[in-house]
Amino acid sequence: MTAPVRLLPLGDAALTVEFGAAIADPIHARVLGFAGALPALAERHPGIVEWVPTFRSVTIHFDPDRVDAAQLEADLLALAREGHEAKASGTTWTLPVCFDADCAPDLAHVAAASGMSREAVIELFCATEFKVYMLGFLPGFPYLGGLPEALEMPRLATPRLKVPAGSVAIAGRMAAVYPWDSPGGWRLVGRTATRLFDPANPDRPALLAAGDRVRWQAVSRAELGE
Repeated sequence: MTAPVRLLPLGDAALTVEFGAAIADPIHARVLGFAGALPALAERHPGIVEWVPTFRSVTIHFDPDRVDAAQLEADLLALAREGHEAKASGTTWTLPVCFDADCAPDLAHVAAASGMSREAVIELFCATEFKVYMLGFLPGFPYLGGLPEALEMPRLATPRLKVPAGSVAIAGRMAAVYPWDSPGGWRLVGRTATRLFDPANPDRPALLAAGDRVRWQAVSRAELGE
């Protein structure tokens, strides 16, 4: 059964359209389908500034001095109830990742906790196709769904003060990549040299986008090219 759409005010300059309460492909397909239909609606409401899709909702930011909020609410609900769904995946990426010990300080712990060898964890991780559900936390930081249940891990009890840029990490049933040096509490299982955010690229500063797919290819430190 399809969950009912909810419209939630976010201050006086944003509205969130919520499509469900779970992280699931059918809900995310509705999120991306709705977001894909928003450009046409924005033409009728030029005060719309931007919209941000997440796991299960889309937040629309607007200029309250240029938008009739009541009319926008009605139009957003009508659009959401049309049931647009994304029918195709985005780009599929194969990204290099190095699993050397200094690039993957938590890999041994993940292997021990899962009852698998280090090599088996790497093989399973690289055999998995991940889906980009959303970007957040940092510019270009992708939340990747699809981590196998065998590799499910809690966040660190005490976050690191500095996680190196390019670190590939896991937490819960998600994987992610840190595009910048930053604090972080996810378990570090590898590192990539792929640049995930380029502020000099105005058309697509973030390499990955919601709906994209990611597979990982194990490489040596020399192949990583750091």
